[in-house]
Amino acid sequence: MRTLVAAALLALLCALPTRAVAGELTVAAAADLSLALQPIAANFQRETGNSVRLSFGSSGDFFNQIQNGAPYDLFLSADLAYPEKLIKLGFANSGSLRTYAVGRLVLWVPRGSQLDIDHKGMKALLDPSVHKIAIANPQHAPYGRAAVAALQHFGLYDKVTNRLVLGENVGQAAQFVESGNAQVGIIALAHALAPSVRPLGQYTLVPTDSYPPLRQGVVIVSRSKNKVLASQFLKYLAGPDSQAIFRQFGFEAPKESR
Repeated sequence: MRTLVAAALLALLCALPTRAVAGELTVAAAADLSLALQPIAANFQRETGNSVRLSFGSSGDFFNQIQNGAPYDLFLSADLAYPEKLIKLGFANSGSLRTYAVGRLVLWVPRGSQLDIDHKGMKALLDPSVHKIAIANPQHAPYGRAAVAALQHFGLYDKVTNRLVLGENVGQAAQFVESGNAQVGIIALAHALAPSVRPLGQYTLVPTDSYPPLRQGVVIVSRSKNKVLASQFLKYLAGPDSQAIFRQFGFEAPKESR
């Protein structure tokens, strides 16, 4: 009798529908995305049941990590150059490259600063009270390279180069200004608009014609074992809900799809 009951229970369990196991994406993302990408990932998880594990840092560091076998599924860079290099080296899928957003640079000072950035703009960096200027490290951070380009455009780089302090990424450059270790920073608009940062300072936009466009690219890593799910998330980034969040945090929509 017990054998018959056990067999019946086993048959019943086998007949029940199997629930799909949710997947998990591991995403390497540029530091300027630390605020915008979190609600996007949360929305994706709520709508699909798949989780997204986010790591934020400098694009150059992630570029090196991926070449050394870091187990990321997707790489959201602060530029297009790093994803394109990964494709050429065979570490990313060529057909997956997309521009998901366009970033902006700002000149940011703490609340109460006497620097007249609204009227003087970048020329305010020559004020004698400015001893330190924070930017991301141009060696591996696209926002740092953009900041250097803007300084060169205005003929300021040679005049202020000895006053530059370099953050590992654009987020750390913003922290230097917040902590008082720099009087001004050239940082991402996304950081200046962050709810925790906005009350602490004020900013003015750096003219976009003074630095190369900060077109930010995403690519699927070749060694990813979740390519179907990664493609789904890539498409989700281009959707209206995600793009609205990007705009909320100071990013512009890409004008071209690539």
